[in-house]
Amino acid sequence: MSERLDPRAAWVLIGVLFAIVAITLPELGSDPWHFRPGPIDGSGPLGPLVRAAGNKWDLGIPRACAFLAALWCGAGALLLLQRPVAWSKRFAVLFVVVTALLLTAPATMLQLGLRDSTAPWFFTNDSTYQIEQGGDLLLHLDNPYGHDYRFSGLERFYTRDGSASEKVREREVALRHFAYFPGTVYVAAIWKLLPSPFDDYRLLMLICNLLFLPAALAFRGPLSVRIALGAAMACNPILVRSAWFGQNDAPSLLLLVLAFALVSRRRFGWAAATLAGAVLIKQFALVAIPFMAVMIWKLTRDRDELKRAGYAFGGVMAVGILPFLIADPAAFYKDTIKYGAGTYRIVGYGLSAILVRLGIVADRKAAYPFGLITLLTWVPLTAYLLRAQWRARELWVGAAGFGVSMLWLMFIGRTFNNYYLVWPLTGALIAALCAAAPARTRETAP
Repeated sequence: MSERLDPRAAWVLIGVLFAIVAITLPELGSDPWHFRPGPIDGSGPLGPLVRAAGNKWDLGIPRACAFLAALWCGAGALLLLQRPVAWSKRFAVLFVVVTALLLTAPATMLQLGLRDSTAPWFFTNDSTYQIEQGGDLLLHLDNPYGHDYRFSGLERFYTRDGSASEKVREREVALRHFAYFPGTVYVAAIWKLLPSPFDDYRLLMLICNLLFLPAALAFRGPLSVRIALGAAMACNPILVRSAWFGQNDAPSLLLLVLAFALVSRRRFGWAAATLAGAVLIKQFALVAIPFMAVMIWKLTRDRDELKRAGYAFGGVMAVGILPFLIADPAAFYKDTIKYGAGTYRIVGYGLSAILVRLGIVADRKAAYPFGLITLLTWVPLTAYLLRAQWRARELWVGAAGFGVSMLWLMFIGRTFNNYYLVWPLTGALIAALCAAAPARTRETAP
């Protein structure tokens, strides 16, 4: 029998979506990069959208579409008032997808159109632009690690007007490092095969946002809970902004959610391989490894099963990393480990910035004892959370532990950007999905 959403649950879903719209709308499209590209004449496949926006980054179209999302929620409420009947799963999914598209697609497509109408270093983000360049290098059988990006076009991003500046080339350390794990290179290389402007990496972020809904539905449990939490994943304001602005967490987070879903369904080998994919795309996913290992062990109590999961994880990691390690191990280490932990300047609102303000750390380019702080605080905290997970009978404790551990690790890191909070938020939503599962799924094996 197909799953259905009873009228009360449909009301809850509408309320969740309307709350997300109300929170997102006032800030949608705000605080962009302030580029100065000169006169713009909308051209290319997205030219009509650019011209409709007045050939500039205009908040009118994204926010008007966000208000249409609010009206869409109102139409759903009116439908329920007229016909208080259960919604089919297909209709409920469609309702969420339309809302997510209205919130995310207009701003993202306008950015793509403006970039296509000017130059690749305008209306983008330096991280996604460099990831695209890494994928292009791979397609030409070149190594993105250890590569000099000072004459790649990326240097023109930092001047905001498209000019080439020797001062920028010397000042911006990002032009001499590629900080992203190999998974981003492989994905970007595949994505670059698409025709312009749809080869923009941010379009992949938008698609990943939408795929959070089926990933949430992959868990077991009441449809009402899974679809509401899936909506919170797909439409939350951080990921809505990430799509158009160009923050690259969504693919790794999507694989992380799917990995936990596979564990809940006892597909341990696939879960481990999927988690490896998440790690290959973003290093943050490493924090989930011990928590997922404990979940698998408590569900199976079979050493051979745990070994097979370990082999699957190690195999995917080896296939992803070994080509670059063989090509230039020193460059890979300097770019992905040393650069992020010690070279990049201190930014954000975390402990490192607080210590700069207090004068304990000299300035934002000074050395910061991240390793020592991690050893003294994060390691004991994570050990405590794993111990609590080991003693608990419920699977959701592991996902919640991951969220708490991730939150503290980000706070004590050298950089703590506000959008990093999407990681512990996703951990909390995964925990809620695990908690909503039937008792036979969420309880550990005897």
